[in-house]
Amino acid sequence: MNKFKAFVIVLILVSFKTFACLNGDTKELKNGVIVYADYEGLVPHGHSFFIENFTKLISELDRLYEKTNNIDYLSDKGYVLIVQKKYEEALKLYLTIEQIKPNRYSTASNIGTLYELIGENEKAYKWIKKSIQINSESHSGSEWLHLRILEAKIKKIKNVSGEFLINTNFGDSVVPQTKLSKKELATLSKAVYYQVNERMSFIKPKDEIISVLLFELGNMVRIIGEKENAVRIYNLSKQYGFQDELINSRLIFYHQNVFKFYEKENIKLYNLIDKIKKSKQGVDIEQVNQMNTALIILSITVAVLLISLIFLYFKCKKLKDYIILHDFTK
Repeated sequence: MNKFKAFVIVLILVSFKTFACLNGDTKELKNGVIVYADYEGLVPHGHSFFIENFTKLISELDRLYEKTNNIDYLSDKGYVLIVQKKYEEALKLYLTIEQIKPNRYSTASNIGTLYELIGENEKAYKWIKKSIQINSESHSGSEWLHLRILEAKIKKIKNVSGEFLINTNFGDSVVPQTKLSKKELATLSKAVYYQVNERMSFIKPKDEIISVLLFELGNMVRIIGEKENAVRIYNLSKQYGFQDELINSRLIFYHQNVFKFYEKENIKLYNLIDKIKKSKQGVDIEQVNQMNTALIILSITVAVLLISLIFLYFKCKKLKDYIILHDFTK
């Protein structure tokens, strides 16, 4: 493959979304079964569960527990029940495990999560707090955020803010800003990612708290420098119901900059071709034709980006003008 063909392929690929690989955290049960493997990076997708035959797996875990009396097999059975969304059955099992072998972190954490999933947030708060007392570093040290989420639910806070949940904000300009250090930002972004990724595994759109956390995660990822991933997270936030106009401003600003970049590249390539055509020395016709083809492709890319930007603008734009006109014509 020559350099020109490689250039064309790269040029086409950059106009489409890229996706992360499954190279993140995994969940392996005591019997060696892999339950899920997560995507690498800070864009949450929820867990990709691999279990196919739940009945067979649960039977095997029961058999191994009876054979070894190892409580981990029983705990894993509870997790499988959670994956099946059999929350009441899983809760009953974990409460039994707590009686058999009290003060295990995984037991307290799962009981807290299950109480939250069935809507008993005060009980959930109590058990998550207990799990932190047992092991404050587990779940990427993010359970403090779990408590804040539960606090918002218990207090029934309407239009809960990101600042309430994560104790900071990223300003109201088109580019998010922070006073946090790189280390603090990295720690906070991982904590938010963990909590959001867990919730997206079991809670589908729309959900206010998930939408707010996704927006704040997008802000952090943007500050870190992963602009494309920040846009993906912003779009997830909107899917979960985030409606603040600030997210639209940040999306539009990103797409405007992308459009300007390709527009400049298009002009540079056009000027180069024009210069070669006017030159009287060593004109390579094949090279000129190849550059013309590249210019066409780049022009199409710019056009697609422009159309996308226009579509995004009108999609995000408030309907104030329409409302004024509608009122005027009444």
